[in-house]
Amino acid sequence: MKRPTADTFFTVRDKMQIREAVRAVEKGTSGEIATMVVEHSAGYLEAEVLGGALVSGLVALVIAVASQHVTIWTFVPIVCALYFPARLLFIRFPRLKIPFVNKTRLMHAVRERAVRAFYERGLYRTRDENGILIFISLLERKVWIIGDKGVDRQIPQETWQAYALEVSVGIREGRACDALCSVIGSCGRVLMERFPRKEDDTNELPDELIC
Repeated sequence: MKRPTADTFFTVRDKMQIREAVRAVEKGTSGEIATMVVEHSAGYLEAEVLGGALVSGLVALVIAVASQHVTIWTFVPIVCALYFPARLLFIRFPRLKIPFVNKTRLMHAVRERAVRAFYERGLYRTRDENGILIFISLLERKVWIIGDKGVDRQIPQETWQAYALEVSVGIREGRACDALCSVIGSCGRVLMERFPRKEDDTNELPDELIC
């Protein structure tokens, strides 16, 4: 089965539903919500190298034992011959890298990628500094929600962490769109309390899912 990309993970219908969810909540708040999905947050080269070494070593050991030539002179050359094909396996199927990556490293990678996206996409340029980004990284199946300065002054990060976890669970359970739309609504209600809609309010961030 072909691995979904950032552009194909959500169907066209899903994307329309997400866009309408954003538009619906922004009718009641001057806050802005942007959603974004990427295929991965980092390349995890260390996992690729470690995985390639372990797989090639294991296969080499099996071959050496099966051929009854368990010596360093047979084992090492086989490892060297198999290392790059084994490493290529991790490049071809990035999901294999995840067991070799520390959980803290995963979360830091997703957070850093989300912060970079927030600034690269200009999502910090709202008039009242009240934009938020719901960031989804598919490889890690992790979600990070970032609030601009005005949001961070009034809403604790723990609120966004709870909503991020809700989307992450939805992704793992195969109901990513429903979970994301539900959290968009929850984020909207929080923003409505602190940032009610103004008469001269304009739509400052894209409603469409950013891929």
